[in-house]
Amino acid sequence: MRYMTVQRKTEMNVLKKILSSFSGASTNRATERQLVNDATPPLAVSQAGHADAADVGEVAIPGVDNLPDDELERLNKLLPWAAFVLDRKGRKFGVAHSATKRNVPQAMPDARIVDLDRRVPLRDLTVFEIGCFEGIHTTALAMRAKKVLACDSRIENVVKTIVRCSMYGTSPHIFRWDAEEALPADVSLDCDVLHHVGVLYHLTDPVGHLKALLPHVRKAVMLDTQIAPEDAKSLTYETGGREYRYYHYREAGRDAPFAGMLDHAKWMFKDDLLATLREAGFDSIDVANFEIQRNGPRILIYATRSSSER
Repeated sequence: MRYMTVQRKTEMNVLKKILSSFSGASTNRATERQLVNDATPPLAVSQAGHADAADVGEVAIPGVDNLPDDELERLNKLLPWAAFVLDRKGRKFGVAHSATKRNVPQAMPDARIVDLDRRVPLRDLTVFEIGCFEGIHTTALAMRAKKVLACDSRIENVVKTIVRCSMYGTSPHIFRWDAEEALPADVSLDCDVLHHVGVLYHLTDPVGHLKALLPHVRKAVMLDTQIAPEDAKSLTYETGGREYRYYHYREAGRDAPFAGMLDHAKWMFKDDLLATLREAGFDSIDVANFEIQRNGPRILIYATRSSSER
């Protein structure tokens, strides 16, 4: 179903209502923490993307650095944060999800974004980020690229990303779009670079998603995703008139912040994923990282077109 204008107006009204609490005098009740996704246990830390606490510097955050401690505490209670960064005083902006997940400061910028910018200089480019979560990657991209589009399937993540980016003094275009749906009719997804981290393995039609989205990407894709174990029992499904193998993975659904929106996901096999990128015209593919994590294999890919012609 297409992303409807009426739906977007409703969501933006919700967003405005939440943001208006920042100027109110009354104390908001702390947001109840969301349940840990029992279908998706914490992933092992990836060398490619997640720094240890000791590796994370304290970064200036203009909208946070001068907040009194009690106001920062209020800010951290206003929204259901599930990750945090440190301001220049070493204070948390955001909240750890749990004692074992997103429980250390997140790198700012993420090492994968630094590598992306080295490979494909972002200064004059438009970047589209799928799955902005709480805006940590979004902010780092907006500090480097000419223009950033960012979306998430959960409206609370849209709100959190807007707040976090604003506190850093950046202003990407952030909107709600569920990647399980058809491409949005009211937002152009044309971009130079696609930042696609931690989303593909939550989808029920990953191949159809990529085939619809990749033609809108002019230069490069950074794709970080879980993939099917090579020895896994595979099933098949049809999309676009062709059959593809997949590994069935159970998801916890909408209410679990680190899960897909539906009850299951289809994990692609490595060869099929690489072939899908090549078929879309990305003829230079670098598998920059491959490792076995707690849930299974995870791959980090930088793929580029030799020509920007689509």
